[in-house]
Amino acid sequence: MCGRFYLDVPKSELMTHYGLLSAPARPRRYNIAPSQYILAVRALDGDERSISYLHWGLIPGWSRDEKSHYSMINARAETVASKPAFRSAFKRRRCLIPVSGFYEWHPEDHYKQPFVITMKQQDDKQSVLFSLAGLWEHWEDQEGKVIESCAIIVTIANAVLKPIHERMPVIIDTGDYANWLDPDNQQVDELTTLLQPYPATMMIAYPVSRKMNDPTHDRPDCMQPIDHE
Repeated sequence: MCGRFYLDVPKSELMTHYGLLSAPARPRRYNIAPSQYILAVRALDGDERSISYLHWGLIPGWSRDEKSHYSMINARAETVASKPAFRSAFKRRRCLIPVSGFYEWHPEDHYKQPFVITMKQQDDKQSVLFSLAGLWEHWEDQEGKVIESCAIIVTIANAVLKPIHERMPVIIDTGDYANWLDPDNQQVDELTTLLQPYPATMMIAYPVSRKMNDPTHDRPDCMQPIDHE
């Protein structure tokens, strides 16, 4: 699954990476948790991309109330095209979730050890930015309250994740951004081929402090490596 991540790149890097004309001001975040509003990149008008905040926890458009989102932070790759809660969004409302890395926990004897999973540094860059596959929905109640929400798609773990957890978020390669975001692309078979574990040779994992278990602890030390015995 994917239940926590961080994003610590400047606004200018986000705009360049996704080809955006504008982006909201935002602080660097080190401990982003479900039920919070997270940045998502969408193609809403032709090929032009936009970035905005969506509620992390997808609410299907047909839902009678907003409470159903608490169990829908993730969508399984194996069933995302057929499950009623996700199939419409998978066809027409796909997005990219920008991250610098995500967290996963491994059960130890008496506790769960958190790990950071991220990309290997390349080209001497100090920051890391990549994209998780997301779905988004528009929900509105009878009084006109609107919530735009999202979920992250997960698949089986690659060799880096497997010793820690059996699942991992789907990572969309930069060359596939256009196809993934295009709302006119409703070729389910083509889209599902993108929902594969990312190459393990491109990724690393390392243990971090259990301080990050507290979602209110949103500090750079959340992502700093520690010794792990």
